[in-house]
Amino acid sequence: MATLVALASQSQLRRPRPYTPSPWGDFFLNHQTCTPSELLSMKKEAHAKKEKVRRTVMDAIGSNSKDLIRKLELIDTLQQIGVGYHYKEEINEFLHCVYDDKDGGSDDLYVTSLRFYLLRKHGYAVPSDVFLKFKDEQGNVSSDDVKCLMMLYDAAHLRTHGEQILDNIITFNKSQLQSLVTTNLEPDQANEVHITLETPRFRRVERIEAQRYISVYEKKAIRNETILKFVKLDYNILQALYCEELKELTMWDEQATEQLPTNLKEIFINILNTTNKVEKDLELQKNKQAKIFRKMVISTAKFYHAEVKWRDEHYVPTTVEEHLQISLRSAACMPLICLAFTSLSEDVASREEAITWALTFPKIIRGVSIVGRIGNDIMSHEREQALEHVASTVQTCMKQYGVTVEEANEKLRTIIEESWMDIVEECLDGKRPMEVLEKPVNTARTMDFMYKREDAYTLSFSLKDVITSMYVNPV
Repeated sequence: MATLVALASQSQLRRPRPYTPSPWGDFFLNHQTCTPSELLSMKKEAHAKKEKVRRTVMDAIGSNSKDLIRKLELIDTLQQIGVGYHYKEEINEFLHCVYDDKDGGSDDLYVTSLRFYLLRKHGYAVPSDVFLKFKDEQGNVSSDDVKCLMMLYDAAHLRTHGEQILDNIITFNKSQLQSLVTTNLEPDQANEVHITLETPRFRRVERIEAQRYISVYEKKAIRNETILKFVKLDYNILQALYCEELKELTMWDEQATEQLPTNLKEIFINILNTTNKVEKDLELQKNKQAKIFRKMVISTAKFYHAEVKWRDEHYVPTTVEEHLQISLRSAACMPLICLAFTSLSEDVASREEAITWALTFPKIIRGVSIVGRIGNDIMSHEREQALEHVASTVQTCMKQYGVTVEEANEKLRTIIEESWMDIVEECLDGKRPMEVLEKPVNTARTMDFMYKREDAYTLSFSLKDVITSMYVNPV
């Protein structure tokens, strides 16, 4: 606590930045998406529907039918629409059988792409040479079918370093998809192309994608009504849970902390209260790493202080790598991931082992931190120029290479792409269970969504619209 007070006190003479107040105020302290009786009724109905969907899944994947496309699309739909987590065991068993089919499963490019996407997404190191047989005379892999082209593009983004065929698929088909936007596509299909170009499916925040895809699925001529009904119930139940969590996050303590300036008192006390609450909750769970969370908060504050020192000395690091030695830690992705590890089930991996591993700052967590840090710097660069601020990776890149802002941003986006390859590589090496690895992956998805440029996918979602759709309006 003394460390945090000392660091915060150094800012008391500085003019606070003119941030716009939250439009929500204390809205979530009193907001209820449904009454307790309505929630109980939804849970009962959802349980019955969930089991009906489970039978549908088992009947489909357990049949002797050679219709691989129907089985893969069912699994893909359940995951994209947000309920795949209910059927993890069935999905993993099915995908294991699909992976054992070493011939690639099909001579159809769409099926091969979907198979490749689902397997790599779940940590199966299926080789990228499954696409070699689809090369045309010019050496390109592509399709005239829009649905197939988008699936191929999404699949290729689960690439690792050195997979030239996947690099070529992305480069060639990006221009193909961009040209489709100018053709007479149906509005819904054109929107899907826009979204695919902006954010490949593996990188999308799962809950936001589920909210979006429910309306897409609802419009399909061929759909399963039981799945649709269950999905809506499940979404609204989770929405009620999220609102309760937001009430916790919106709570402010009124007591005074005289060591701090007025503009920092409330936020500082809230940090302390939140840290104490997390620590207490972990202790009640008999979690041996309960004390580590407080240490991580203090450690993050120290890295913030290092950046403040750069700012006060008007220091611009010589290289991006020098900048990242400090700023990757101040991005605070590692503490978030460690906290997420406390929800791991003990039969998958011990929480202590996962947290200890995370504290070594492995490649996947470094990659996540790069996505967060550099994405933040690109997005905030223009705004920060109006005020005194620490040199960002954008400014450092400009200094290192003698380039413009736009050129620096392109170089930094290349680093982000390479970091996504690092993330995928660690998901495929088989050293950690996917239940562990999905925590940093989800953090990267969230960072990517938060700091996207304001075009395409994010243009239609202001922050207020996202919060309204996810936490206020039921589907």
